[in-house]
Amino acid sequence: MKAKRYVFPLLMAAVVSAVFAVDNQVGRNALSITGSSFLEMLSVIPPIFILLGLLDVWIPREKIIRHLGEESGIKGIVLSFLLGAAAAGPLYGAFPIAAVFMKKGVKFSNVLIFIGAWSTTKIPMFMFEMGSLGAGFALLRLAINIPGILLMAMILEKITGKESIDAIYAQATSLSE
Repeated sequence: MKAKRYVFPLLMAAVVSAVFAVDNQVGRNALSITGSSFLEMLSVIPPIFILLGLLDVWIPREKIIRHLGEESGIKGIVLSFLLGAAAAGPLYGAFPIAAVFMKKGVKFSNVLIFIGAWSTTKIPMFMFEMGSLGAGFALLRLAINIPGILLMAMILEKITGKESIDAIYAQATSLSE
């Protein structure tokens, strides 16, 4: 069963090898892009996992549940937005954090809001847009994104169903142990 997780990387290695055989320069470019992406991941993932370990050990589950759990209400929504917006790094960094949040008992819609905020409402991105595209554009995009994230989180939580959400939480818990 564990061999299944290596099928895609091995398939991609075969594709790149075939591309090398057909056009050496395109193969070199593909390998160069793959290498730079791999190095970027190596620079981002270790600090995230260190922070995750600290989050897991230093912040008690009860405190997380109180602020982001099922009964957190508007406070949990706002905190999820702020945590996602203040985050740095590519979106793939949000998923291990989301798994730890699930292990700690964060409400499913708050996890989705956190991921949505990480992907679209980052503070550095907003500041860049303010400077380069103007305040009108940046504020309009934010005004559209925030309700969109909330709406998607609520709809996804409703249509996913309790059984599926429980299965997702169980898988996240088993991955982070």
